Amino acid sequence: MSETDTETQARLDSLLDQIEELSQSFAGYPCNLNFDYSELHPFFKYCVNNVGDPFDDSNFRLNTHALEREVIAQFADLLHLDQQQAWGYVTSGGTEGNMYGLYMGRELLPDGVVYFSQDTHYSVVKLLRVLKARNIMLKSQDNGEVDYLDLYETIRINRDVPVIFMANIGTTMKGAVDDVRKVREILDDLAVTSYYIHGDAALSGMILPFVEHPRPYGFDAGFDSIAISGHKLIGCPIPCGVALTKRNYVARIARSIEYVGVLDTTLMGSRNALTPLMLWYALRKHGWDGYREIVAEMLAVAQYAVERFNEQGIPAWRNEHSVTVVFPKPSPEVVRKWQIAPYGDIAHIITMPQVTREVVDKIVADCVQ
Repeated sequence: MSETDTETQARLDSLLDQIEELSQSFAGYPCNLNFDYSELHPFFKYCVNNVGDPFDDSNFRLNTHALEREVIAQFADLLHLDQQQAWGYVTSGGTEGNMYGLYMGRELLPDGVVYFSQDTHYSVVKLLRVLKARNIMLKSQDNGEVDYLDLYETIRINRDVPVIFMANIGTTMKGAVDDVRKVREILDDLAVTSYYIHGDAALSGMILPFVEHPRPYGFDAGFDSIAISGHKLIGCPIPCGVALTKRNYVARIARSIEYVGVLDTTLMGSRNALTPLMLWYALRKHGWDGYREIVAEMLAVAQYAVERFNEQGIPAWRNEHSVTVVFPKPSPEVVRKWQIAPYGDIAHIITMPQVTREVVDKIVADCVQ
């Protein structure tokens, strides 16, 4: 081995050791680290690319479009969208999924105003700037849910303008779910007929389908598009997600590209072909029953965390059906050690599968000290 090769291997070994060590104290962000895709390693020898619409043939035949279509079909069922109406694709993550939903809303309602709450993911402000979409930020309630009175009054003032509403199905910091039933009641009460509702279901889109009496989360509740992350609850070494909408909407923006022989309906041109493969594999491996068990345990640990914090005099809480546990921001040392997500004077941990009761005990003990 040459000196250069030796140095390269040393750098790789050092990085791997660092990542393995840090993975043992990863509690503040919604990424499931309990996955194993070793059976898929042979696919890394090839250049695969899901360019273009997954429901269309492509001249670039080194792709996983067939598996991507199966993934979309399964999520359509999960989110109560009829297979004949469903369209979607595997994205690079929640931000791209939200951008697609907002892009679709703007294309269908070019004069519309986007309404979103102050607890909406930070990337949305950037997306709206990129899309040059008119927008109004709304107040949030203390639990992170949108302030419906502010929504009502703001739309009332602008009732002649089409509405594009950005609903949170699990806010970033507090895990709050906007009630789309109340939103639609407001629109009906104000006689607003031109509207589009997008749901950011990055994390809770894989929780609410598996609990009793959830807030509405699917297309049957009135959503026009929904984005879910793949690297969060499902778990994946590469950030990814799913964007879902209705086929007749997409037909409005599709155009044929001769170069690759495929319809251009996605935001990206070249798209990752390995992430659809990974999601397909994970869904086959666990099934919805498997994720139901995973979600039940995550929720149980979240409740355990709330109780343990409170027992030690630390006021912690969580929203219903949420694995996000909110508590006062601890010391910088604790934040850094456990990679906890802070915001203002609060912080949270998210009880992903690697955040066990034992891990919770250690975090609480460090916060007390």
